[in-house]
Amino acid sequence: MKENIRMTIPGRVTASGTRRYREKHQKYCASNFFHAAGELITSSIGIGTLINQMDEEINELMTQAIAESVRRGVNLIDTSISYGYQQAERSIGEAIYRLLESGEISRDELIICTKGGVLPHPENNLADWFQHHYVEPSNSRINMTDIAASRYCIHPEYLQDQLNRSLTNLGLQTIDVYYIHNPERQLLEIAPDIFYSKLRAAFEVMEDAVDAGKIAAYGLATWEGFRVPPTSREHLDLAKIKSIAQEVAGNKQDRFRFIQFPLNMVMLEALLSSTQEIAGQKVPILEAAYRLGMIPVASNSIYQGQIAGKIPEHIATALSDKLWTDCQRALQYTRSTPGIATALVGMKGIKHIEENLALKTISSLEINKFQEITHAIVQVLKSMQIDDTSWTFDLSKLSYSKNN
Repeated sequence: MKENIRMTIPGRVTASGTRRYREKHQKYCASNFFHAAGELITSSIGIGTLINQMDEEINELMTQAIAESVRRGVNLIDTSISYGYQQAERSIGEAIYRLLESGEISRDELIICTKGGVLPHPENNLADWFQHHYVEPSNSRINMTDIAASRYCIHPEYLQDQLNRSLTNLGLQTIDVYYIHNPERQLLEIAPDIFYSKLRAAFEVMEDAVDAGKIAAYGLATWEGFRVPPTSREHLDLAKIKSIAQEVAGNKQDRFRFIQFPLNMVMLEALLSSTQEIAGQKVPILEAAYRLGMIPVASNSIYQGQIAGKIPEHIATALSDKLWTDCQRALQYTRSTPGIATALVGMKGIKHIEENLALKTISSLEINKFQEITHAIVQVLKSMQIDDTSWTFDLSKLSYSKNN
């Protein structure tokens, strides 16, 4: 497999580049296929690259799938150094290189996102690998106590190392969005005050990386942190985290701009559970993100494909009579969620690309229809006894929904 890219690709995403990309593809898409993400424009469907093992064949298939997705209207690519133990990043780098070499895209049209903080190594000997590479070197200040839940680390030196490796894997001069990956896992082993102190040190690394041109913005990619109630050990307080970023940035605007969390037709907490507090009011993470000026990205948009064959007919019909699979319907729901910049979905072959991107010619749901379908989904989940009693937020109260 390719260990690096043949050249370092200069530049980063820009507002003008993403507008240019939209203009090139808009005539093939519904009018609301592209969303605003701050000053940037992103496709409402982004390509995710989560995969455990990769070989030469899978590596090439992923490279081709990424390139083909970009050709067909997807300009946000999401990965992690831990996906495929660094190989997913290398596939993305190769795909970008081919697209640039052929003149099909410009670097400033693409939003490239990756993550650091999860050990990118097979799980059978993680502790030994971590100790050998990051603890034993004489100049290291990292200790074994800096690794949480056997595979998570946000020590500043470790994050700096991982960022540099990701830049090499991707072959990029600048990564557009760099996420700290599942930081809430730290809270399983340390007290909240220690955690937030560690997060402050990590944000200092992120702000320095922006100043050095290595990244353009940073964020947190989570699984539990923003969905669980404040009583949970893994709960993350977005307002507090944003204030830490502002303190670290000092007299300039902080670059903590993005958050990522699961959202789909079964995992509705980001939309309906009031897990955050803003100005004394309890709100869901989507509302909190809007009020704090953050850009939310949805992961696990189709519930890892487990939704297939399980969407009731009345909900399927309400989503759109132009869709022919439940995975399409699930993706239609997630990417229509008010406030979401993009919904991530894995696409590892032409069949997946064609299935998912059939949605680009179909309008996202209007807010009234989205509310109606959400109510129907909640009723179905309750009847299946898999509902969450905290799903009590009234969608009409969402301030950002009035602006979509």
